[in-house]
Amino acid sequence: MVDPGGGAICNGTLHNQSDHCHRKNCTRNGMVKEAQQNGNSNFYKPIVESFEEAPLHVMVFTYLGYGIGTLFGYLRDFLRNWGIEKCNAAIEREEQKDFVPLYQSFENFYTRNLYMRIRDNWNRPICSAPGPLFDVMERVSDDYNWTFRFTGRIIKDVINMGSYNFLGLAAKYDESMKTVKDVLETYGLGVGSTRHEMGTLDKHKELEDLVAKFLKVEAAMVFGMGFATNSMNIPALVGKGCLILSDELNHASLVLGARLSGATIRIFKHNNMQSLEKLLRDAVIYGQPRTRRAWKKILILVEGIYSMEGSIVRLSQIVALKKKYKAYLYIDEAHSIGSVGPTGRGVMEYFATDPRDIDVFMGTFTKSFGASGGYIAGRKDLVDYLRAHSHSAAYATSMSPPIAEQVIRAMKFIMGLDGTMQGLQRVQQLAENTRYFRQRLSEMGFIIYGNEESPVVPLLLYMPAKVAAFARHLLKRKIGVVVVGFPATPLAEARARFCVSAAHTREMLDAVLEALDEMGDLLHVKYSRNRKSARPELYDETSFELED
Repeated sequence: MVDPGGGAICNGTLHNQSDHCHRKNCTRNGMVKEAQQNGNSNFYKPIVESFEEAPLHVMVFTYLGYGIGTLFGYLRDFLRNWGIEKCNAAIEREEQKDFVPLYQSFENFYTRNLYMRIRDNWNRPICSAPGPLFDVMERVSDDYNWTFRFTGRIIKDVINMGSYNFLGLAAKYDESMKTVKDVLETYGLGVGSTRHEMGTLDKHKELEDLVAKFLKVEAAMVFGMGFATNSMNIPALVGKGCLILSDELNHASLVLGARLSGATIRIFKHNNMQSLEKLLRDAVIYGQPRTRRAWKKILILVEGIYSMEGSIVRLSQIVALKKKYKAYLYIDEAHSIGSVGPTGRGVMEYFATDPRDIDVFMGTFTKSFGASGGYIAGRKDLVDYLRAHSHSAAYATSMSPPIAEQVIRAMKFIMGLDGTMQGLQRVQQLAENTRYFRQRLSEMGFIIYGNEESPVVPLLLYMPAKVAAFARHLLKRKIGVVVVGFPATPLAEARARFCVSAAHTREMLDAVLEALDEMGDLLHVKYSRNRKSARPELYDETSFELED
């Protein structure tokens, strides 16, 4: 990012540039073909994404189910208040009855009366490495999911369809991890200091140089926590007098970082270039509210792969817009780094984008690399600025040395620097598994969201009762899935989210698909009618043109 110290950048004039890309699209059955141009490359990149709408009766029964649950919730709260039914929720002590309540009873209504009924489907304890198969500790509840107790039984060899183990590198110890063991014996487990003090090791420097080489940028800085990489660094880049344009489906870490920055925040519709350009144009024309001064900076926040939708950012078009309106681009590749692109270098490689066109690269080591932490990468002056001003560098403990070595090992494996082609083969295997799994689900009649290249596969269930039944029945078949509902998703769009891994064999995927086929018939969740997108405003932009 140029002028990271916050110098004023004039956004008061529209600029025409000859290197802008022309966008022409044709939307039919979810397919959008776009003409994209970045730098000197000119190619057509087909984007195939699906957001099929549910049949009307499904939505009616979904809202009806929530309505009935709410009515019974009020009835049960009435019974609890009068002591007719035991209340297992947290309540104030009698000695503190005159205090301002610590727990807001009404705000916890959803948790008490809806979530609690199906709470057993979340936070299941795992007692093995999160590889393609894992072990689950069996637990039961004697008080309707308010508390749990363990039975002592272990459910062995459950097929793991929920972990972000895209390349299969989150596994139990083998000989390839010897370097991690050696670093553990040499450096120990913890650092016990921040990067600004005594917490910068040669391993951190080695990892940062490798990340910069992997992303083909000038420099990089690593952090011990992925969530804090966003939430603690965005405030260092923008502040009062700056404008943040954020995709409506951005991750909570991006949202928190934007709020902590003190900058003005405006939201654009998910992956909608018309919505984004309107905000950019208004920002350039009208400037800041009241004073009408030009914004110091305009920062666009997007993700590579959106973890709840499975969609991929329209990077080429966003780059063209950011150039046109002289804005900055911050891209979060937590889910896309290592999992998309011919060699696993994320959406930048997927769209053949020049790395210099992206101002701030952010990513995490928690998914494809089987570790923890995150990075910020880009121009050297950007990274040097963050070394001095990042809250995470100043106050958070440095990345653990064995974790740093695990990321180094994984990154060298993907880049082929270990002397083998196994890393590239895993990237290719992940792409093959993803296409196979998505295609089979579509053929079965399920509504699935997202891009055909995304290893994150949301399967829409809608009704809360079916969400619970879906997860419980699959666990009985030794298949572990993640189910997601409100508030992580819209109220009427509860779903199961599958994460495909390169470590999944065809036999594992076929076993999961066979169980899903049976489950779809049992629960009647094969809702697909091949309808047009439920969100046409995202893709029906036939009149949109980037050039003036």
